[in-house]
Amino acid sequence: MAASAVGEEGRDRGGPFVKMWSGRFREPLDPQFDQWQRSFSFDRRLLGDELAASAAWARALEKTGILDSAERARIVEGLQEIGRACQANPKVMDESDAEDVHHFVELQLVKAIGETAYKLHTGRSRNEQIATDLRLFARRNADAIREQLAALIAALLSRAQQLGTTAMPSYTHLQKAEPVLAAHWLLAYAEMFFRDADRLADCRKRVNVLPLGSGAVAGSGLKLDRAGMAEELGFAGITANSMDATSDRDFEIELLSVLSMIAVHLSRLAEEITIFSTREFGFITLPDMLSTGSSAMPQKKNPDATELFRAKAGRVSGDLLQAMMTVKGLPLAYNKDMQELQVPLFDAVDAIMGTLEVAEKFISKIGFNTDAMILAANTGFMNAMEAANYLVRKGVPFRRAHEAVGNAVHLCIERGCELDGLTIDELREIRPEFGEDFYACLKLQSVLANHDVPGGTAPTHVQAALGNARTRLQAMKGEHNANA
Repeated sequence: MAASAVGEEGRDRGGPFVKMWSGRFREPLDPQFDQWQRSFSFDRRLLGDELAASAAWARALEKTGILDSAERARIVEGLQEIGRACQANPKVMDESDAEDVHHFVELQLVKAIGETAYKLHTGRSRNEQIATDLRLFARRNADAIREQLAALIAALLSRAQQLGTTAMPSYTHLQKAEPVLAAHWLLAYAEMFFRDADRLADCRKRVNVLPLGSGAVAGSGLKLDRAGMAEELGFAGITANSMDATSDRDFEIELLSVLSMIAVHLSRLAEEITIFSTREFGFITLPDMLSTGSSAMPQKKNPDATELFRAKAGRVSGDLLQAMMTVKGLPLAYNKDMQELQVPLFDAVDAIMGTLEVAEKFISKIGFNTDAMILAANTGFMNAMEAANYLVRKGVPFRRAHEAVGNAVHLCIERGCELDGLTIDELREIRPEFGEDFYACLKLQSVLANHDVPGGTAPTHVQAALGNARTRLQAMKGEHNANA
């Protein structure tokens, strides 16, 4: 490829084209300010998106006659070479004096093909470039995170299937409530993550429009084939208003909102696993490979993974808040403030992707102490609600039945027994409707089976819910393959 007709990158800042905007200025930038205002240290990760969008732009310029076919071919080949060179040797980026990823590509392209490189920016603004790059980044990572959610859901469904009809206590106010199948508990979290996946798919629709052709603010001065560029880059359509397109970061805030919700759901799951893994509960055994010990206390196995899951919720929610507060007072259209919006987006994406990857492994490896779970489901008056329902079926108004069983529980606490430890005579002193068949309704399997409603914990409904979840998961994977 031809050598550049312009000086090498890093020459005196007063030279031509060293800055993409330097023609207006006669004094060099203050060196400290120059370094402080740059974004290449973090927006360099958009290089692949910038190269793809620039190639599409080159082809659009050829259609307008700005580039001939040979120039377009040299530019596209040069862009591809930049990608290969940076992948083979990341130090190319480490050693760059570029202001941002757009500047980096221009400098490298000039080195590669010479003066023709300067034609690429015809009719284009960095305002629309960064908007396009971020949409490409957001779309790609929304798809990747959705794929990771599918893996986590698959792990939850697999463990639910393994647990079968194992029962455990459910809790309200962190107090024992009613027995449920452990599979039902896991499926509750699967539902949360299914909703998160749906939110990502919905968010993707608003991400997936192309800003290129919007210019700096008023639209490009060239009659460009915007629809053609959108099709080439896999966008579903083009933005409708150039001022909005260059200043819109709603798609980023919406994605951050979804990521925050994912983080919250992971945190809720982590909190329960942390509690259930304590000796006081003993329902779950933490995997050695995903736990740590204490430097002081030899007996400890600490749930560091779940504790970090909880902490990520604060971190990612903070990223969302940062983005919202950055945008809240901005006038139209582009403002340099928006440069700061990249950092929370990158941080949140990295945090969620890493956490989901560990969470899927974690769910696959934890041990369930089924004997302890079943014992806990059989004690602590977990059948009290069903005892009240027994009286209701005998014709007792629910409020009266509730009061009667409450009196029975009080008597049991005094006697140190469960409801089935009371004699029939003692029960009939409370309500005459109690009969010998009362004891059968207190059995764990009977209590579970009587929650016989879609969405309930009766084994037949849990098994149906598990099958339905598998069907939804397959459909979700099919959608991902269609977008790939």
